Amino acid sequence: MAAQKINEGLEHIAKAEKYLKTGLLKWKPDYDSAATEYSKAAVAFKNAKQFEQAKEAYFKEALSHENNKAFFHAAKAYEQAGMMLKEMQKHHDAVELIQKASMMYLENGTPDTAAIALDRAGKVIENINPDKAIQLYQQTASVFENEERLRQAVEMYGKASRLLVRGRRLDEAAQSIQKEKSIYKDIENYPTCYKKTIAQVLVHLHRNDYVAAEKCVRESYSIPGFTESEDYAALEQLLEGYDQQDQDQVSDVCNSPLFKYMDNDYAKLGLSLGVPGGGMKKNSPVAPQSKGTGPAVSASRGNEEDDEYAGVHWSFFAKKAQVIRDRRCDNHWLLSKYGCHGLENSPSGR
Repeated sequence: MAAQKINEGLEHIAKAEKYLKTGLLKWKPDYDSAATEYSKAAVAFKNAKQFEQAKEAYFKEALSHENNKAFFHAAKAYEQAGMMLKEMQKHHDAVELIQKASMMYLENGTPDTAAIALDRAGKVIENINPDKAIQLYQQTASVFENEERLRQAVEMYGKASRLLVRGRRLDEAAQSIQKEKSIYKDIENYPTCYKKTIAQVLVHLHRNDYVAAEKCVRESYSIPGFTESEDYAALEQLLEGYDQQDQDQVSDVCNSPLFKYMDNDYAKLGLSLGVPGGGMKKNSPVAPQSKGTGPAVSASRGNEEDDEYAGVHWSFFAKKAQVIRDRRCDNHWLLSKYGCHGLENSPSGR
């Protein structure tokens, strides 16, 4: 079967080359017919899984269309050649050809097709070079936005945002999510705006920017229905726990279904969110014992003391110790000079 398809492809190549020849009675190559034969050859080679030969056939088809001023069809052929390079695991070369096709679509006045090609290029390179994929998705979003196809644009911004979060480019991720949120607000998809606010807050908290996180929530008050939503209630609890350094409260919110069933990249942000300084943990109950000097009671007292002074800087204790030492020195001097009964005559007792 494969050999038959290869022979079929070679026959079409031979016909295409014949159409390109000139002679005494044929002064101009027949580019249109040659392009048709090259296209048939490419399909035959592709079916035989001879991707190198298929790529060459698509490339020659594209050149024939260019010579015939059929730029849209040339772009299609370049795009197909790029997909053959993808099958050959030559991803960077594939993206270059698909980008070239996209530019030709734009020049030919078909921006929608250009955007679809850029999206395809992003998918090709996403797992190999996420930074390049982000750039391609942002370009795609811009093309759709210029054409006022906002739903397609916001989908592309969403892809870029998730890759930015995955790559820990959190400053850029915050800006990208804000673009998403603005578009969803414009198209009146308010519930998704709520979800984007959660994503924003998680990103800002991972940036250790509590002020920006709180500002996101306040700015969302203008979105219809936000303050009555479960998203708002959860965010208030999250910010309260983070501000009070209560790790248990933060973890409870981030482990709720509302957060866990977000896009995977944002769910991971929630699960890995820690409060500054390690936060506080709830004390575990201690079983009562009959004697107050038992190990459990001693441990409990130790824990209570730890909790009481948790977060107090060591310099506080150093200063307190110095004050006590100074007082002891003063008392010793007074006793040696005035005696126990003469303290009322001391300078401090007058």
